[in-house]
Amino acid sequence: MDMTAQGRASGLRLRDGVLSLVLDVGGLDPAGRDALAEKVTQAGRDHPGITDVRIAMTAERSAAPVIVAVGSGKGGVGKSTLAVNLAVALKRLGKRVGMVDADIYGPSLPRLLASEGQRPEAEGKRLIPVPNAQGIPMLSMGHLAKPGQAIAWRGPMAGNALGQLIDADWRGTELLIVDLPPGTGDVQLTMIQRYKPAGAVIVSTPQDLALIDAARAISFFDQAKVPVIGMVENMAGYVCPHCGEVSDPFGSGGAEAEAAAMGLAFLGRVPLDIALRRASDEGQPPAAGDDPVGAPFRAIAERVAHWLDAQRTGAPIG
Repeated sequence: MDMTAQGRASGLRLRDGVLSLVLDVGGLDPAGRDALAEKVTQAGRDHPGITDVRIAMTAERSAAPVIVAVGSGKGGVGKSTLAVNLAVALKRLGKRVGMVDADIYGPSLPRLLASEGQRPEAEGKRLIPVPNAQGIPMLSMGHLAKPGQAIAWRGPMAGNALGQLIDADWRGTELLIVDLPPGTGDVQLTMIQRYKPAGAVIVSTPQDLALIDAARAISFFDQAKVPVIGMVENMAGYVCPHCGEVSDPFGSGGAEAEAAAMGLAFLGRVPLDIALRRASDEGQPPAAGDDPVGAPFRAIAERVAHWLDAQRTGAPIG
């Protein structure tokens, strides 16, 4: 590919007919970036044996990206799915987004972004993020460990691993969504102390048991002086595909009420939907499309983007 000779493309990898590469778009305006990506994509697809081209765009290294942490007080509330769809929706809003899977012991982002089996390249001592079909550079322990391998590390080792992921070569990335493990342990403390996120999004299901743990997570960020952007209520409502009846197996409105009681913004709710589960298992985030399943994530992303823009400009958030 002639773009490699020009120094624009790097990290080329061909696997099962899919060509992945990192494309340096430094100095190009949005139209120029899109045109270059289209040219490279078409050139790849015209090559025998290549059925798809996945591009991660980067630019010349600039300031460290702004970090938004996505956290929860407990596991099983759909935090990683929310984090991935939030990142995808923010990218559609024009943000240059990257992702870090900080759940060192239970990484799931490679499955959610269909990048399982890929390994990051390295430039010197810094990792180069892995590309994917959504155009969101990302890093996860799932890219470094063998599939199914248990990661039995003590806190300091997990903290060092997190440092490698966040201190990677994020050139061209302005916003880094970090999917934290549940709870308030060593990895979260390392994240706060070393990297100081600009804000945090808290995910909870509606029932009281989950909200108790969500309140602990909020208290954790408050003590660390990290602003909580708001709360998301996940698994809120289920529409029966056979009769159309709406039920609330986990309750409804609990996270919204908790947010109001704590003086926090309520960012939105995401219902239980088998289409969301299927799309997630297939590595196809619904937020990338325009169907109703992705609509809640797009609305949440708009509120997060508004908060971030207000922080940058000093404008009122209301």
